Amino acid sequence: MVKHNNQIPNRHFKKKWQFHVKTWFNQPARKARRQLARNEKAEKSFPRPKAGLLRPVVTGQTIKYNTKKRLGRGFTFGELKEAGIPKRRARSIGISVDHRRRNRSLESLQENANRLKAYKAMLVVFPRRSKKPKAGDASSEELQAVTQHGGPILPIEQKSRELETASLTDEQKGFNAYQKLRVERQNARLVGVRAKRAAEAAAEEKDRAK
Repeated sequence: MVKHNNQIPNRHFKKKWQFHVKTWFNQPARKARRQLARNEKAEKSFPRPKAGLLRPVVTGQTIKYNTKKRLGRGFTFGELKEAGIPKRRARSIGISVDHRRRNRSLESLQENANRLKAYKAMLVVFPRRSKKPKAGDASSEELQAVTQHGGPILPIEQKSRELETASLTDEQKGFNAYQKLRVERQNARLVGVRAKRAAEAAAEEKDRAK
């Protein structure tokens, strides 16, 4: 800071700042370009779904998110066994597998097993060799009617909690919560004093009776 009655310095060193400003006016065009690239990549992956592999439904972590459901990394070996799908064949039919995940509850195991069964019911498996189809492969008529799935595979349905409503009674409308709290706080504070006074009064009555 300047001492005494001198002029406050205002040196202008940052000249020609316009040459050093970075702009990103190409963001909208890049967004459209990325979207077109994703669509082209998805079309090349026909007949696989555009959304990718089927993923399990898991519960979010921490108190903030543990009431919500989200998509996990992959199905456990127990869930695949419950649905009757071999773990080595799961990836070949579009099912993600996570060998590290564990089932902590029977509800999650059953939920994801039913998810796998529903996916298996609507799955159309292309034969590796059209002339030698294996058991479980689709027929030629089914293959001709196949279209690529565009949206998410078996999307999660978030259940919203319904609030219960009730009409207020006359007693509830006339209830003064602040006054009630003050009285109860005073009663809690004077428990010892009142007990002492009651004991003294009982002693006095005992002496008078004698």
